[in-house]
Amino acid sequence: MTLPSGRLLGIDHGSKVIGLAVSDPTGLLATPLRLLRRRSKAEDFACIATIVAQEHIREIIVGVPEPIPGYQGYSQADRVRRWAGRLAAAVTVPVRVWDETLSSEEAERLLRERDHHRDGRIDAQAAAVILQSYLDALREGVEIPPAVAPIVE
Repeated sequence: MTLPSGRLLGIDHGSKVIGLAVSDPTGLLATPLRLLRRRSKAEDFACIATIVAQEHIREIIVGVPEPIPGYQGYSQADRVRRWAGRLAAAVTVPVRVWDETLSSEEAERLLRERDHHRDGRIDAQAAAVILQSYLDALREGVEIPPAVAPIVE
């Protein structure tokens, strides 16, 4: 399977910060990029759009927590999916959601192994874990969900 070339942006959506990671142009390796302190949706989306242009991003992958079984009501997964739809309306590249189950725990483990302190890098590292999971799935031929439909409000 030939994978399209170009960089991808991984996003770990949080209530106070957004963790960002990028892939290399070949789509083999994801690395943490930076943290984006949350402001307004418009400011956050404008910053992400700038990063898309500067880093030559061809696709955005947003981590979505799987809903808790049996939970009734509007879940964090629903909020993130809606946010991803709004992001899709604000950028010029496709946006996809991807299961982020255990990404924070994996990021924490990786940072501990590298002897880093938990100083906010966990969110960017979690974005890299999410993105690496997506890149690995692409190489393994896993069926990839369609891009998120833009939500214009």
